[in-house]
Amino acid sequence: MADEAEVVEEKKKPSLVITIAAIAVLTVLALGGGWLVGNMLAPPPTDKPAEEVAAAEAAAGGDGHGGGAEGDAAEAVPHISTPANGVVLLDPITSNLAYPSDNRVRLEVALMFKGVPDVVLAEEIHQDIMAYMRTVSLQQVQGPRGFQYLREDLQERVDLRSEGRVTNVMFRSFVIE
Repeated sequence: MADEAEVVEEKKKPSLVITIAAIAVLTVLALGGGWLVGNMLAPPPTDKPAEEVAAAEAAAGGDGHGGGAEGDAAEAVPHISTPANGVVLLDPITSNLAYPSDNRVRLEVALMFKGVPDVVLAEEIHQDIMAYMRTVSLQQVQGPRGFQYLREDLQERVDLRSEGRVTNVMFRSFVIE
């Protein structure tokens, strides 16, 4: 029995140095594996887009227009609402919901007209949408189905108000806070 007691006493927990070394080795392996997988899934970006941007800036500066940054941005991205395409961008609509009344909704809508846009009609539709949004509860617009119902309701109201002159109601943004 004395031999068994000596054997039990000789079994000690691993030393602190061995534990720290094992954790350090596992950490290095995890970092290396993460780096390898990260490079395989998302390789580093190439410098080609930066060269294209520099070439575009050089071309814009070299043609003699000399316009500022605002002029370049206006030429690069056309505005959505123009009389030529028949689209009118309404002012953003911000309103409280019917229930809970402490929630607010912000909505940006554009209207596509048949032919020449009517600004007076667009303003009437804007006011009508704002009045309607004050009657909507949060539960009615939750989820994708609720949003689809909201789109259909607004399209129906716009069709009634415009007597068919507006062909499409386009949501640009929809935020509930």
